[in-house]
Amino acid sequence: MKVQKVINNNIVSSIDDNGVEVVVMGRGLGYKTKEGMDVPESKVEKIFRLDNEDVMDRFKTLLFKLPPEQIQISTEIIQYANQVLNKPLNQNIYITLTDHVNFAIERFQENMVFITPLLREVKSYYREEYMVGEFGIALINKKLGIKLPVDEAASMALHVVNAEYNTVMRDTMHITQLIRQVVGIVEERFAINPNERSHNYDRFITHLKFLAQKIYTNDLLDPEESEFSQMISQMYPEEYVCGKNIQSFIQEEYGHQISEEEVAYLAVHIKRICLS
Repeated sequence: MKVQKVINNNIVSSIDDNGVEVVVMGRGLGYKTKEGMDVPESKVEKIFRLDNEDVMDRFKTLLFKLPPEQIQISTEIIQYANQVLNKPLNQNIYITLTDHVNFAIERFQENMVFITPLLREVKSYYREEYMVGEFGIALINKKLGIKLPVDEAASMALHVVNAEYNTVMRDTMHITQLIRQVVGIVEERFAINPNERSHNYDRFITHLKFLAQKIYTNDLLDPEESEFSQMISQMYPEEYVCGKNIQSFIQEEYGHQISEEEVAYLAVHIKRICLS
């Protein structure tokens, strides 16, 4: 690989063998290095390949400002997220998470503590993503000796959720709030504390995530009655009524009408978690 541009003493941009731009990181990699020189392979620690040109440009701008230790930490967190979730993540996470890690460290050093209002919900609804956040704060403590509060694990988890579902932070926060509100309706209706470790609860939360996403992308089914909804209303009348209450709440609070078939699916999930 040939050096295309020196970003700083530790980072250069290059063109790989396929003619694609990559960002190459390694301690001292850019020191006394000039355009057109061979990239010293012995110093290469990490190669970033981002398909989106705009994301690549923004990432390079961010890399220019930050110390290599923080970049390496963010990279390891993202690699861990890929292993845990085993699904593609939006490449914007290289920008959003790296920027957040830097901001969190700066806040800590300035004795500024921010509380994440959805800490409990993130731990409950996004358990794998929260585990990634816990890995992140443990890694920062190990590498930099900085012990961030547990709220930062939730914040990092939300960035992972954004990359996982291709959402922005505002919508992810709203989706999480909607899930909390719907779960609250079920808990109050049946006077239960669902087993958050049960498979049925996991399925219910997963269903609510996709429902909330459909609400925010306006991708709901037509609100027509179906044979399935009629059958479920007879099989699980109390749970179906609860589903109708959720339907009314979403209509009043969010201005969206979910279908009768969706009400039936909610009723089935509600029945399952009541039995868990």
